[in-house]
Amino acid sequence: MQKRTLGKTGAELSVIGFGGIVVTNVSPAEADRYVGEAIDRGINYFDVAPQYGNAEERLGPALKPYRDEVFLACKTEKRDAAGARSALENSLKLLKTDYFDLYQFHGVPSVEDAEQILAPGGALETALKAQKEGLIRHIGFSAHSQEAALLLLNSFDFTSVLFPVNFRCWIDGGFGPKLIQKAREKEVGILALKALANRPLEEGEQKKWTKCWYVPIDTLDEAIPALGFTLSLPVTAAVAPGHIELLRLACDALDALGEPPWDTAPSTDDSKPIFSAE
Repeated sequence: MQKRTLGKTGAELSVIGFGGIVVTNVSPAEADRYVGEAIDRGINYFDVAPQYGNAEERLGPALKPYRDEVFLACKTEKRDAAGARSALENSLKLLKTDYFDLYQFHGVPSVEDAEQILAPGGALETALKAQKEGLIRHIGFSAHSQEAALLLLNSFDFTSVLFPVNFRCWIDGGFGPKLIQKAREKEVGILALKALANRPLEEGEQKKWTKCWYVPIDTLDEAIPALGFTLSLPVTAAVAPGHIELLRLACDALDALGEPPWDTAPSTDDSKPIFSAE
């Protein structure tokens, strides 16, 4: 599998990431099998969070044989220093690891939330202390608000941002270009959420994919251009939706895309995708 460098870290990540939700509510044997399958397909980037049910509990033992070979990212929704410290220690225990390659402030939804993280006594203090202790190597965040993400990028030298980079959001709503531009200016690594998102769930709509909070793309014909759109931007990796079938689909779509230059951004404007999803 193709790999790309994450920001200024020098770390080479597989362009498809394993979202920890894949192993939520599966048996330990299934978790072992899914992680082994991902490793066999060349995936070395794994992302998980306490909010993903029992994903940490399942992923830790399954990933243990491969721990030195992979880039493991975890998150916290806690915004205060004490809460973040407790969450970090619990996640390290459940994931059976001595450190995280990347620790992120999870799902920052607003400017106010971002300000809490940055404030005295906020979660950033815990992350910086843990970094000095060797418990985490890099500090990042995930966000669904462009305003919150821009505030964080302008306020601290983060390693990475995990953010929705999706063809529908980009084309229909102009959601993403400002974030991409700012991250590039600051040499911050860009990790993509929702590359295979299709549309929001309608009110009362029954889920086909129970671990997705949106309607995902689930056919290869649609997945190829959607993934190509995201990876044609200056994105390090795209995290696949939270079902093993959709992770396999993302890998198959990547295989179908083939070799560059489809993933080479144009020199005139490296925040503009060259692979059209229309």
